[in-house]
Amino acid sequence: MLTATRREWNELYTLFSLLAKGELAAGDAAGNAQSVLPIALIQREEHDGTRRYVIREQDVRVVGPDIDELFPREDFETVSQMILTVLRASSETEIEAPEGVEGFLDALKIYNMEAITDDRTDFYLAFYREDMPLVGFRIYSRLCGMDPLLDGGRTANLKFEQTGIRFSQPAVNKINYTESPENPAEVARRMLYIESMGGVLKYSDVADKIFRSNLHMIDLHFPRILAEMTRILHLDNISRVDELTQLIEEKNPLKIKDELIHKHGFYRHKMKQFLLALALGMRPAKIYTGKESAVSGFVMVDHDGRLLSYQKNDRETFAEFLFTHTRLEKGLPDKDKYGYLERENRLYYLKLNLKIGFVRK
Repeated sequence: MLTATRREWNELYTLFSLLAKGELAAGDAAGNAQSVLPIALIQREEHDGTRRYVIREQDVRVVGPDIDELFPREDFETVSQMILTVLRASSETEIEAPEGVEGFLDALKIYNMEAITDDRTDFYLAFYREDMPLVGFRIYSRLCGMDPLLDGGRTANLKFEQTGIRFSQPAVNKINYTESPENPAEVARRMLYIESMGGVLKYSDVADKIFRSNLHMIDLHFPRILAEMTRILHLDNISRVDELTQLIEEKNPLKIKDELIHKHGFYRHKMKQFLLALALGMRPAKIYTGKESAVSGFVMVDHDGRLLSYQKNDRETFAEFLFTHTRLEKGLPDKDKYGYLERENRLYYLKLNLKIGFVRK
């Protein structure tokens, strides 16, 4: 019996659902469907190379290096609903194929559940006509574990200098000691202990020089904003980006004029710029020049299997959706190497990790 991960089944569900419907709804900032875009063609990289699925009135023409056949669109609808049913019914990581699905995949000559790609896209869509420009999409789905928008590991760490008091080495060892190295709550405990002893944690720098430069492309002072957000995340357990940005507007860590904050929306604008940059190409360990990647948008799949799209050609809606549907997350301290007092050039620093994912609904 064929088995695959939830992520693999989800990608096939999304592909087959789009082929069956022949359309994709554009989402608004609140996550509701608005206009519907007709799909003429889906292009996907598979085991034997580039595969093109041409959507016709009643059927789909599948064209690839070793295939050129027609399949009824209603078959894609039937199989997509079978996959959706097992995804919603099971919480297991590995799921067996529903009866009949394996044979359908063999007929399609699909041997890799997930697309084989180097440009981070899951597939390309052509809207309206098959000769229209292809648009690269990534799939984000609540039917399986969602990839973070930013998961840079130790390259996404922000450094805080510890001042105010000089701790002895035994005191530092005591602060850093833990029986739960992967528990993010230990990070807040250390921060609070340092402050209770008269210590001060003051933002210093971005740990990785490439990520520092990438953040400076948004604004030279943008890392300081993110540092304050990560501090609030651990000490006050507030994670939503829109709520954190509101607190930043109140705290005003850059000490800018109220007019710039409230009339021009400085902090909100910078945060939306950053989220869009992440969505369209920025990664912590890769030099970011402002040039966008092959990813031009997302297909978002909700718990009920409904599909919505967000594209860079509607930047305002895309940015607002990201702003109101993302949150800061706490990575594993031991894995991402943060949350400990570390000595560097006779000074002590504590790093906090920046990780951004989508809110849970």
